[in-house]
Amino acid sequence: MGTYYKSIIILMLVCGTSIQYTSHTEDSAESYIESYRDLAIVEMYRTGIPASITLAQALHESNYGLSALATNANNHFGIKCKSNWVGGTYYHKDDDYLRGRLIESCFRSYESTIDSYVDHSYFLKTRSNYRHLFSLSSKDYKSWAYGLKEAGYATDKRYAQKLINKIEKYGLDQYDHWENPLEK
Repeated sequence: MGTYYKSIIILMLVCGTSIQYTSHTEDSAESYIESYRDLAIVEMYRTGIPASITLAQALHESNYGLSALATNANNHFGIKCKSNWVGGTYYHKDDDYLRGRLIESCFRSYESTIDSYVDHSYFLKTRSNYRHLFSLSSKDYKSWAYGLKEAGYATDKRYAQKLINKIEKYGLDQYDHWENPLEK
Protein backbone atom coordinates (compact mmCIF):
# COMPACT_ATOMS: atom_id res chain seq x y z
CA MET A 1 0.00 0.00 0.00
CA GLY A 2 1.34 3.41 -0.90
CA THR A 3 2.56 5.85 1.72
CA TYR A 4 -0.22 8.28 0.80
CA TYR A 5 -3.01 5.80 1.51
CA LYS A 6 -1.36 4.56 4.70
CA SER A 7 -1.07 8.17 5.91
CA ILE A 8 -4.76 8.79 5.16
CA ILE A 9 -5.77 5.64 7.03
CA ILE A 10 -3.62 6.55 10.03
CA LEU A 11 -5.15 10.02 10.06
CA MET A 12 -8.65 8.53 9.90
CA LEU A 13 -7.94 6.24 12.82
CA VAL A 14 -6.22 8.90 14.93
CA CYS A 15 -9.08 11.34 14.43
CA GLY A 16 -11.65 8.62 15.09
CA THR A 17 -12.64 7.06 18.36
CA SER A 18 -10.11 5.82 20.84
CA ILE A 19 -10.07 2.08 21.37
CA GLN A 20 -10.79 0.81 24.86
CA TYR A 21 -11.69 -2.81 25.46
CA THR A 22 -12.86 -3.99 28.82
CA SER A 23 -14.87 -7.13 28.14
CA HIS A 24 -16.32 -9.43 25.51
CA THR A 25 -19.59 -7.51 25.49
CA GLU A 26 -21.58 -6.03 22.66
CA ASP A 27 -19.86 -2.75 23.50
CA SER A 28 -16.51 -4.34 22.63
CA ALA A 29 -17.83 -5.51 19.27
CA GLU A 30 -19.44 -2.17 18.47
CA SER A 31 -16.32 -0.27 19.52
CA TYR A 32 -14.12 -2.53 17.39
CA ILE A 33 -16.40 -2.15 14.36
CA GLU A 34 -16.54 1.62 14.76
CA SER A 35 -12.76 1.80 15.02
CA TYR A 36 -11.95 -0.32 11.97
CA ARG A 37 -14.91 -0.16 9.59
CA ASP A 38 -13.40 2.62 7.45
CA LEU A 39 -10.18 0.65 7.13
CA ALA A 40 -12.14 -2.45 6.05
CA ILE A 41 -14.06 -0.35 3.51
CA VAL A 42 -10.86 1.17 2.09
CA GLU A 43 -9.40 -2.32 1.76
CA MET A 44 -12.59 -3.48 0.00
CA TYR A 45 -12.26 -0.73 -2.62
CA ARG A 46 -8.54 -1.38 -2.95
CA THR A 47 -8.71 -5.17 -3.26
CA GLY A 48 -12.29 -6.41 -3.73
CA ILE A 49 -12.53 -8.24 -0.39
CA PRO A 50 -15.92 -7.48 1.18
CA ALA A 51 -15.64 -5.14 4.17
CA SER A 52 -18.09 -7.42 5.98
CA ILE A 53 -15.78 -10.40 5.56
CA THR A 54 -12.73 -8.47 6.67
CA LEU A 55 -14.52 -7.19 9.78
CA ALA A 56 -16.06 -10.57 10.61
CA GLN A 57 -12.69 -12.30 10.30
CA ALA A 58 -11.01 -9.63 12.42
CA LEU A 59 -13.71 -9.80 15.10
CA HIS A 60 -13.50 -13.58 15.19
CA GLU A 61 -9.74 -14.05 14.90
CA SER A 62 -8.82 -11.25 17.33
CA ASN A 63 -11.63 -11.85 19.82
CA TYR A 64 -12.86 -8.27 19.30
CA GLY A 65 -9.28 -6.99 19.48
CA LEU A 66 -8.74 -8.56 22.91
CA SER A 67 -6.69 -11.66 22.05
CA ALA A 68 -3.02 -11.97 22.98
CA LEU A 69 -2.20 -12.15 19.28
CA ALA A 70 -4.00 -8.86 18.61
CA THR A 71 -2.73 -7.01 21.67
CA ASN A 72 0.87 -8.27 21.58
CA ALA A 73 1.47 -8.63 17.83
CA ASN A 74 -1.21 -6.42 16.18
CA ASN A 75 -2.26 -9.56 14.29
CA HIS A 76 -6.05 -9.33 13.92
CA PHE A 77 -6.45 -12.17 11.42
CA GLY A 78 -4.52 -15.07 12.90
CA ILE A 79 -2.13 -15.22 9.95
CA LYS A 80 0.78 -17.55 10.58
CA CYS A 81 4.31 -16.83 9.42
CA LYS A 82 4.50 -19.28 6.48
CA SER A 83 7.86 -19.97 4.85
CA ASN A 84 8.11 -16.68 2.94
CA TRP A 85 7.41 -14.30 5.86
CA VAL A 86 10.31 -11.93 6.59
CA GLY A 87 8.62 -9.58 9.08
CA GLY A 88 8.22 -9.71 12.84
CA THR A 89 7.09 -12.89 14.59
CA TYR A 90 5.09 -13.84 17.65
CA TYR A 91 4.89 -17.37 19.06
CA HIS A 92 1.64 -18.65 20.50
CA LYS A 93 0.04 -22.07 21.03
CA ASP A 94 -2.72 -22.58 18.50
CA ASP A 95 -3.32 -25.79 16.55
CA ASP A 96 0.13 -27.09 15.60
CA TYR A 97 1.29 -30.41 17.01
CA LEU A 98 4.64 -32.17 17.03
CA ARG A 99 4.67 -35.84 18.03
CA GLY A 100 1.24 -35.47 19.61
CA ARG A 101 2.15 -32.40 21.68
CA LEU A 102 0.75 -28.91 21.15
CA ILE A 103 3.59 -26.58 20.20
CA GLU A 104 3.86 -22.84 19.74
CA SER A 105 2.96 -21.64 16.26
CA CYS A 106 4.74 -18.78 14.52
CA PHE A 107 2.40 -15.88 13.80
CA ARG A 108 3.08 -12.68 11.91
CA SER A 109 3.66 -9.63 14.05
CA TYR A 110 2.92 -6.12 12.80
CA GLU A 111 3.91 -2.58 13.72
CA SER A 112 0.25 -1.54 13.68
CA THR A 113 -3.26 -2.84 13.20
CA ILE A 114 -3.32 -1.06 9.83
CA ASP A 115 -0.39 -3.21 8.72
CA SER A 116 -2.35 -6.31 9.80
CA TYR A 117 -5.37 -5.29 7.70
CA VAL A 118 -3.24 -4.46 4.67
CA ASP A 119 -1.30 -7.72 4.96
CA HIS A 120 -4.55 -9.70 5.31
CA SER A 121 -5.66 -8.29 1.96
CA TYR A 122 -2.26 -8.98 0.41
CA PHE A 123 -2.27 -12.51 1.85
CA LEU A 124 -5.62 -13.31 0.24
CA LYS A 125 -4.77 -11.57 -3.07
CA THR A 126 -1.44 -13.35 -3.57
CA ARG A 127 -2.21 -16.95 -2.55
CA SER A 128 -3.40 -19.20 -5.36
CA ASN A 129 -5.87 -21.08 -3.14
CA TYR A 130 -7.86 -17.84 -2.65
CA ARG A 131 -7.70 -16.65 -6.27
CA HIS A 132 -11.22 -17.92 -7.08
CA LEU A 133 -12.71 -15.67 -4.39
CA PHE A 134 -11.92 -12.57 -6.42
CA SER A 135 -14.36 -13.61 -9.13
CA LEU A 136 -17.12 -13.26 -6.50
CA SER A 137 -18.95 -10.02 -5.88
CA SER A 138 -17.74 -7.90 -2.98
CA LYS A 139 -21.41 -7.85 -1.96
CA ASP A 140 -21.68 -11.68 -1.66
CA TYR A 141 -20.40 -12.27 1.87
CA LYS A 142 -21.90 -15.77 2.13
CA SER A 143 -19.99 -17.08 -0.89
CA TRP A 144 -16.84 -15.41 0.42
CA ALA A 145 -17.27 -17.01 3.85
CA TYR A 146 -17.74 -20.49 2.41
CA GLY A 147 -14.96 -19.89 -0.11
CA LEU A 148 -12.50 -18.94 2.63
CA LYS A 149 -13.29 -22.12 4.53
CA GLU A 150 -13.02 -24.30 1.42
CA ALA A 151 -9.70 -22.65 0.51
CA GLY A 152 -8.25 -23.58 3.90
CA TYR A 153 -8.20 -20.28 5.78
CA ALA A 154 -9.21 -21.99 9.04
CA THR A 155 -9.40 -25.52 10.39
CA ASP A 156 -12.69 -24.92 12.21
CA LYS A 157 -15.42 -26.80 10.32
CA ARG A 158 -17.95 -24.11 11.26
CA TYR A 159 -15.72 -21.19 10.25
CA ALA A 160 -17.92 -19.99 7.38
CA GLN A 161 -21.06 -20.08 9.50
CA LYS A 162 -19.31 -18.24 12.33
CA LEU A 163 -18.35 -15.44 9.94
CA ILE A 164 -21.88 -15.28 8.53
CA ASN A 165 -23.33 -15.18 12.05
CA LYS A 166 -21.11 -12.23 12.99
CA ILE A 167 -21.96 -10.39 9.76
CA GLU A 168 -25.67 -10.83 10.36
CA LYS A 169 -25.56 -10.17 14.12
CA TYR A 170 -23.71 -6.87 13.71
CA GLY A 171 -25.10 -5.84 10.31
CA LEU A 172 -21.61 -5.82 8.80
CA ASP A 173 -22.94 -6.29 5.26
CA GLN A 174 -24.05 -2.63 5.28
CA TYR A 175 -20.36 -1.68 4.92
CA ASP A 176 -20.16 -3.58 1.63
CA HIS A 177 -22.38 -0.83 0.21
CA TRP A 178 -20.72 2.25 1.74
CA GLU A 179 -18.77 4.75 -0.30
CA ASN A 180 -14.99 4.71 -0.20
CA PRO A 181 -14.08 7.00 2.76
CA LEU A 182 -10.98 8.20 0.87
CA GLU A 183 -13.16 9.64 -1.90
CA LYS A 184 -15.37 11.80 0.32
